[in-house]
Amino acid sequence: MLDTAFELDRSGRPVYREVRVTVPRQQGKTGGLILPVIVHRALGGVDPRAQRILYTAQDRNHAREKWSEHVELLDRSPLRRLYTTRRSNGSEAVRWRTGSSWGITASGETSGHGFTLDLGVIDEAFAQVDDRLAQAFRPAMLTRPAAQLWVVSTAGTDESVFLRERVEDGRARVEAGERTGVAYFEWSAPDDADPDDPATWQGAMPALGSLIELETVRADHAAMDAGEFARAYLNRWSPGGAPVFSLAQWVACLDPGSGSVQAPAFGLDVSPDRSHASIAAAAGRSDGRVHLELVDRRSGTDWLVARVGELLERHTPVALVVDPSGPAGSLVTDLTRLPRVPPLVLVTARQYAAACGALYDDVAIGRIAHRGQPALDDAIVAARRRSQGDAWSWARPTGGVDPSPLIAATLARFGWSTAPRLDPTVY
Repeated sequence: MLDTAFELDRSGRPVYREVRVTVPRQQGKTGGLILPVIVHRALGGVDPRAQRILYTAQDRNHAREKWSEHVELLDRSPLRRLYTTRRSNGSEAVRWRTGSSWGITASGETSGHGFTLDLGVIDEAFAQVDDRLAQAFRPAMLTRPAAQLWVVSTAGTDESVFLRERVEDGRARVEAGERTGVAYFEWSAPDDADPDDPATWQGAMPALGSLIELETVRADHAAMDAGEFARAYLNRWSPGGAPVFSLAQWVACLDPGSGSVQAPAFGLDVSPDRSHASIAAAAGRSDGRVHLELVDRRSGTDWLVARVGELLERHTPVALVVDPSGPAGSLVTDLTRLPRVPPLVLVTARQYAAACGALYDDVAIGRIAHRGQPALDDAIVAARRRSQGDAWSWARPTGGVDPSPLIAATLARFGWSTAPRLDPTVY
């Protein structure tokens, strides 16, 4: 793998500006891959000029812990006299006699801005929920002809949007035989392989039999959750954490004859791959519960705006709610041009997180009523969380169950609960 990743073109520059590696856990990537790549770069193995190197992991604390582990390995090596170490919190760095420096960073920081970068290493990339680190690193590498970005990780969950995009793109490049720009390496068990068969373990874990003993894996297989074992040891993708709702909670809210006595609010959403779109409604019932209904769900998005227009003509909704940062955000302009548009609510990230939490609470206490619609049922039962600061929201998986019915229902419920309404009087 290193022989390929360090391949040079005729001008002496790396053929691959980005190297992606997905491999099961505990395969020796810390001391056998990442540290040698960093040291090779720092000592002039790629470019004789002083090199700027940044390393990151899940967050700053994990990055510092891994960086300290790297330094401890170096301190026990013959290279000990070639560098000095600064360990003060917030300015950790290894400075080499070659003039190269090697520090750490984390998502949300300004690292990568305002200076040049020769090597960026995003370790445990499954924890990155967006592209902000890569977007910060790449401009800093623009003027460095020998720069490389390394993305290294075990498979992630539905929340691992950053890594999933790079895995799918990498696989496509390999299938197409593309040999420039990106080098992609993956060790994993095929989807049709038996996860309980030691032969499957042998095929997916390059360190089995050298760094890792078979009996250790056998013992872990017996003790671990099947999904986590498959992700950690077989490098298979898994859903993002435990299900948010239990089937029993959702079934307890079932009322096949449910209906509303108040004007509804509509919410709409589009699946991440834009293969489906959904419209949901929420409105109050006479017993004080909230009626939740999937009004429409179809393939594609070309039908969506016209269908919303029909619903607005037939009903007098109190709100139409869209998440402008989601896939449906591209339809906002067309929605505003409809002849009878109610208050169009474009939720903020904070409002969306609050809406997700509110729907969760309503289902948990039985305040929701629904008729039992398969697409909405499937989305509810498959729902997973993704962290959003101190709060959380629904994860948007890149495959499997379509999340748009759940998100449309969440937005509709938010629109109904926050829209101004006149309370009935005794007159």
